[in-house]
Formats: sequence, C-alpha cells, structure tokens
Amino acid sequence: MIIEYFGHSCVRLTSSGGMRFVIDPYEGIGYQMPRMRADVVLCTHGHFDHHNIAGVAGEPKVIESVGSFTCGGVRITGVAAFHDDVGGAKRGRDIVYILEDGDTRVCHLGDIGELPRADLLRAIGKVDVLFVPVGGTYTVDAEGALAYIQAARPRVAMAIHYSCEGCSLDISTVQPLCRLAGSRCVQLGGCVLDTDDLSRYIGKIVIAERKRDAGE
Repeated sequence: MIIEYFGHSCVRLTSSGGMRFVIDPYEGIGYQMPRMRADVVLCTHGHFDHHNIAGVAGEPKVIESVGSFTCGGVRITGVAAFHDDVGGAKRGRDIVYILEDGDTRVCHLGDIGELPRADLLRAIGKVDVLFVPVGGTYTVDAEGALAYIQAARPRVAMAIHYSCEGCSLDISTVQPLCRLAGSRCVQLGGCVLDTDDLSRYIGKIVIAERKRDAGE
C-alpha cells in the first residue's frame, strides 16, 4: 500500500490492487488541498475540513457512514466514535475507518476526541499503520494521541491534524507530541510512505511532509 499525506487529516491510500482511497479531503484551513483523483472518498464526519468531496476528481464512490464495505478487493470498516470527550455533546460523532487490502491493515481515527475505550480498541485490532490526530482543541492532543498509540500498539503511527505552515486553525503544531515522545518521533523526509518499507519505522511515530501536488 502506498500512503500519501496531503496535510491536515487527508491521506490517499493506493492499495496493492491499484484502488485509490482519499480520506478526509479538506478546505478552508488556510492552505489549499491539491485537487486529486480517487476511486473512493471516505469522510470521518461532515465538518468542512474533512468533507471536501468536490475537491476530489474521478466521480469517486463516497463512504461516510459506519458499517462494512468492500471496494476493489479492499475491506473497509467504519466504527462509531465521538468527536469530543462528552459523548458527542460538543462536536458530534466521528467515524474511525479500518482498511485492509490483503497485505496491509490501516486505521484512520479522524477527529477522535475521546480517549481509548475497550470496544473501539477491539474493533481497531492489530494494524500496520495508525493515523492519529495530535493537534488538540478539536481532537485529542499530544497526550491523547500517545494514549491511542500505546493502547492500539500499531506497527507504525503517523501524526495528522496538526498546525503547519499556512494553517489558520486553532490547533497545535506537532512539537508537543515530539517533546513527549522523544526519539519515537521520526521525520519521514518526504510525503509518501510505501508500506513495504514499514520495517524501517517499527515502533515509531512518523512525521510526514505535506504533499502539495497530487500529480493526478
């Protein structure tokens, strides 16, 4: 599986069979998401910075609900979660997505705002890559992100949903996470991660660069 990071919570996953999945395309956050092509778009919730479906080319299938789906040989499971720590009373619901293509299993936590709970961790199960928000304010912060990483024990974690150059949202940078996690945080040195190379990052939290050009 090829993982491309486009900033904020947006990633594009290309399965071993060539299917392209965009998760949480954004708009209105201070910098522009490049227009990209995909076969499937998954949205963890309806907020503007996670729901820019119009910004994805190719007439993709849209998934924005809990349940089980299969697209191009990829199994997708959407699990109900909360956008805050008070049962959704502040910001509503969030959907956690798990995708499996036969070679790789990944989990995207979206705008998770609650701390880990046993039933959610069981649904996530063992994953190769965990995409976890770290910026706080609207999601878990650095400490909450580490709680998920320590509880879910993915082979590799990737930080998402934090402030970077040009971001206008009131969220933290990735630095508080790096201070807490120390040497576990590593710079990817690019914006693309091939899961065939995961062995280089086992037990680490990867900080990827933002891809500014989708290329297609």
